Amino acid sequence: MLLLLLLLLLLLLLLLLLLLLLLLLLLLLLLLMLLLLLLLQLLLLLQQLCILLLLLLLLLLLLLLLLLLLLLLQLLLLLLLLLLLLLLLLPLLLLLLMLLLLLDAATIT
Repeated sequence: MLLLLLLLLLLLLLLLLLLLLLLLLLLLLLLLMLLLLLLLQLLLLLQQLCILLLLLLLLLLLLLLLLLLLLLLQLLLLLLLLLLLLLLLLPLLLLLLMLLLLLDAATIT
């Protein structure tokens, strides 16, 4: 019982660490996108159209990657919510199991 709770808490901590890592990746991607936007402004001043289109495609790719990371973050948050719900329901399930065992013991005697 205690080992199960410790295992669930360890899993919760691992999920939170993964969430922090994803948020750091998200921040890094946003910084990269800002850098790309600055490069786009510079290239607009230089009027190099083909490189500008290439950087726009790269920016679009980064936006898609950001969307994918946000989806992964949403899935991790859902998993965290389900784990918290399991942690909340665990005492109720154990109480129900104890009541069933007591009823079983009462019917045997």
